[in-house]
Amino acid sequence: MKLSVPRPQFSVSARRPGRAAVTAVVTAAALLTTGSMAGAAPAPMGAAAPPVEVAAAPDLPVANVKAHLTQFQSIAAANGGNRAHGRAGYTASLNYVKGKLDAAGFVTTTQSFTSGGRTGYNLIADWPGGDTNQVVMAGSHLDSVTSGAGINDNGTGSAAVLEAALAVSRANYQPTKHLRFAWWGAEELGLVGSRYYVNNLSTANRARISGYLNFDMIGSPNPGYFVYDDDPVIEQTFKDYFTGIGVATEIETEGDGRSDHAPFKSAGVPVGGLFTGASRAKTAAQVAKWGGTSGQAFDRCYHSSCDTTSNINDTALDRNGDALAYAVWELSE
Repeated sequence: MKLSVPRPQFSVSARRPGRAAVTAVVTAAALLTTGSMAGAAPAPMGAAAPPVEVAAAPDLPVANVKAHLTQFQSIAAANGGNRAHGRAGYTASLNYVKGKLDAAGFVTTTQSFTSGGRTGYNLIADWPGGDTNQVVMAGSHLDSVTSGAGINDNGTGSAAVLEAALAVSRANYQPTKHLRFAWWGAEELGLVGSRYYVNNLSTANRARISGYLNFDMIGSPNPGYFVYDDDPVIEQTFKDYFTGIGVATEIETEGDGRSDHAPFKSAGVPVGGLFTGASRAKTAAQVAKWGGTSGQAFDRCYHSSCDTTSNINDTALDRNGDALAYAVWELSE
């Protein structure tokens, strides 16, 4: 996370979070088209249609997300201790993510830009199919600061977004809307990569983005559970998930405008996201709500060399990864 107008809304109905399958009703029109379901007797005229099972959002295996974090840590260790803009560690991180996505069937695009005299890169991955006039994006910044490997900030967001994309591929998910995932460069220098991407979209292509979901620091070691309060439908989607697992949330304020959702919001795109806290201290009231240590920063290793794989709360990472997948599925179907 970097230091430092009415918008179109989603038109989706609220649903309760589901861990397995959710039930949907086949309409009479569909039955007239397809006849009876395999193995079932035809429904009598005027009778209620039988339910069918449709795929719900999968759990993201936290072990998979952590495996990506281990790779980011190893990349940093082999490249001067960081994954910062314009450095070899960033390029290696991008190549790791891109290789996973290419193998999973995504159409990937690498977008270059210049900042501080160094070349930076954004990575965009499109899942084939869906209505390209309604694009749901999920993204995170892939760069670290120069002082460390940046595993919570923002390996956690990058790894969870990657695993959500891979889950789309494993499920061969075919949503109504078009899915796009993104990893931004040079966020730590002032949201440079995401701003470059938004500024280089045509007006028509900006309008095609139904919403952008941002994930920056979602595994803080002394975590809170914060939800962006920007687009109300996206916000409620995340709140519905956490309500469904019995976890209270608060409105995110510490990072407001300091991460990659900001350029999208400024361009009129509906935005939302999750956050587990950075340098602010957790209050006694928050400890009563979430556990942890009162008076201690949510992440004592924020922008420091100790932001390594040991600087992660597995429970927070697991919950936020699953919330990410839930929102991607709910908002794109």
